[in-house]
Amino acid sequence: MGNPYASEVALVIDGQRHVAKLTLGALAELEATLETGTLIELVERFEGGAFSTRDVLALIVAGLRGGGWDGQARDLISAEIEGGMVEAAKVAATLLSRAFALPEG
Repeated sequence: MGNPYASEVALVIDGQRHVAKLTLGALAELEATLETGTLIELVERFEGGAFSTRDVLALIVAGLRGGGWDGQARDLISAEIEGGMVEAAKVAATLLSRAFALPEG
């Protein structure tokens, strides 16, 4: 699950558990990757259900890199994400949410 107080989210890729989080550096890298729009527009796309697979991939890569992963987006092209695209989208949305909100409870 990851530690919500540290804005962490767990993701299993090719059978290996990774911890992802959007650090300040990862967010800056994400902004550069998006090329168009702002993080606020990205949040709005997720809130409105209008996000793209590119948005999901960019968030996953930024989160993994914020968690210490040294890979690139191309490393995930043939990777098996446990739970598939639905889980990847949930993790991306959770990363975004945890980066800008306090944990509930």
